[in-house]
Amino acid sequence: MTRPLAVALIGQQFMGRAHSNAWGQAGRFFEGDRRPLLHAVAARDAASLPAFAERWGWSRWTDDWRTLADDPAVELVDVATPNHLHREQALAMLSAGKHVACEKPLAGTLADARAMRDAALRAKRRGTQTFVWFNYRRCPAVGLAYHLIREGRLGAVRHVRALYLQSWGGPDTPRSWRFQRKLAGSGAHGDLNAHMIDLARFLTGEEITVVHGAAARTFIARRPLPDEGGAGVGKRGAPGRRGGRQGRQRRSGRSDVDDSLAFLAGLSGGGLASFEATRLAPGHLNDNRIEINGERGSLAFAFEDMNVLWLHDAPEGARTAGWRRIVATDVTHPYVARWWPEGHVLGYEHGFVNMAADILAALSGREPALPLPDFEDAWRTQRVLEAAARAAAAGRAVGLGAVR
Repeated sequence: MTRPLAVALIGQQFMGRAHSNAWGQAGRFFEGDRRPLLHAVAARDAASLPAFAERWGWSRWTDDWRTLADDPAVELVDVATPNHLHREQALAMLSAGKHVACEKPLAGTLADARAMRDAALRAKRRGTQTFVWFNYRRCPAVGLAYHLIREGRLGAVRHVRALYLQSWGGPDTPRSWRFQRKLAGSGAHGDLNAHMIDLARFLTGEEITVVHGAAARTFIARRPLPDEGGAGVGKRGAPGRRGGRQGRQRRSGRSDVDDSLAFLAGLSGGGLASFEATRLAPGHLNDNRIEINGERGSLAFAFEDMNVLWLHDAPEGARTAGWRRIVATDVTHPYVARWWPEGHVLGYEHGFVNMAADILAALSGREPALPLPDFEDAWRTQRVLEAAARAAAAGRAVGLGAVR
């Protein structure tokens, strides 16, 4: 017998759609003790909410997210809103005894992330759990890499190289919340480097102990404001259609976040790691890649070819050493048995579905297929984001011991 888990969602934009799909599909493809019930969605735009709720299967909607805390039916609240809203919303739901799943990064500022971590630790003592949507952990190829490293296939980690390059943030891209420090906290750094820091920590099992140096650049200081009454901002901030008279001068607003940030870091096992993030790399649509080099072998993953893991080892010595392309669609790879026959590849949305299924497993008292990040885990990633930002601003190394 399965019991429903009443889920409520805050947010109806890009991540709101991704999360809605995940909760809707998890109960169809994964078996378990709890099945998600799409109970309610909350967002600011009351005019569009009824259609969103009907389309994605939410039973009810509200334009006041605070009512979710008072709803006794709700067990888990999924926070898929801009970064500056995470703290207030997550703390309200934890105080009401709800489990909370929150989008990444954990918050826009270190202070907000600290408050969320502390509240989660208090709630954990009462049996309340927290989760953070680092969805790239849930790619089967990444899960395979995790297990291979735990099996000792690479030996001690010597070097990690991680980058996340996108191209959508050019000068014609309207100024959404992602380009305002007071709302996002940072630009490409928090949006993209957060994923890569999490992957590096998750895969290696090591912590970043020092940021040796960092550099940040803001190339586009002003951006056009979204059209009044028009399409505004499309997916991931891509320009919508332009409205008004042809040739009319568009109003602009300040963009005060980093467009690019890179940093070099030290790992707790003694290795080095490099990270790069930008939304201004033509030809790179959603290019996040990580390579891990160890004393006995290496592996590499690139999300734009997300079903593939590259492994270099030399079990028979140099004579047959080389890179091997592993298509991670076999039933022995994480999550694949719940989906399609071998060779039928998965896509972006499946990482979210796989995570929703793991959350349901955790709330049923079972082990998830791969470790889930909670607020404490995401706080550790937030500290690295902060250390790199401080290093870039000050032009010096920053130890993680100084970031609390």
